Formats: sequence, C-alpha cells, structure tokens
Amino acid sequence: QVQLQESGGGSVQPGGSLRLSCTVVGNTYRSTCMGWFRQAPGKDREGVAVIESTGSTSYAESVKGRFTISRDNAKNTLYLQMLSLKPEDTAMYYCAAVSSSGCAGMLYASRLFAYWGQGTQVTVSS
Repeated sequence: QVQLQESGGGSVQPGGSLRLSCTVVGNTYRSTCMGWFRQAPGKDREGVAVIESTGSTSYAESVKGRFTISRDNAKNTLYLQMLSLKPEDTAMYYCAAVSSSGCAGMLYASRLFAYWGQGTQVTVSS
C-alpha cells in the first residue's frame, strides 16, 4: 500500500512561485513512476509533470521552463517547483504514483496511476 500527502499550495500573485511537496508512505516508492496532475473547475484533469525512478522527466507544454519536478528518495518526497505562475495555473494539484519503473506516456494516462493524494489548491490571482 502507498499513501501520498501533498502540501505547499496557496494563493500567489501572477509571476509568483510556490513549491509543492508530496510525502510518500509505503514500500514501493523506489520503483514508482510519480507525477503531478491538476484539475481546474469545469475542466478535465491534466498531467503537469512526471518523473521516473531514474530521474527522467516529462512536462506538459504549458509548464515547460517554469515548473520543475524532482524527487528525494532518501526523504520519500516528490516536489514540484513552480515559477512565473500564471492565472491559468490555478487548480487543485494532485500527486500520483504507480509501481512502474518507467513513465513513458504516463503524463497523458492519469487513469494508470494507482495511488493519489488528496490534493492541494493553488490559486494565482492579482
């Protein structure tokens, strides 16, 4: 069993930054593909970034150059550093994990992730 808990959300002005964290409890962390997804009101959930156990990453085009996903295996923690935030980044952000050594295509396949956190709200507004 794997449990995920996000933190770090909040309200910021456009151009601001936030760092989200996702603490993982369980025994499959080192073999998981992990990712961040978001869902805005009235919109479908979308992939933001994923990271393999090797550290290889993939990003949605809308966040490339602004967001950075990383993981600290020693702390069992996943991060999402978000810079230059825009109003369109406003959403509930979720971390997710699946017992897989690779993340190929997983950015667009949220249904394949087995474990999800409860979400943390990010609001970007002036």
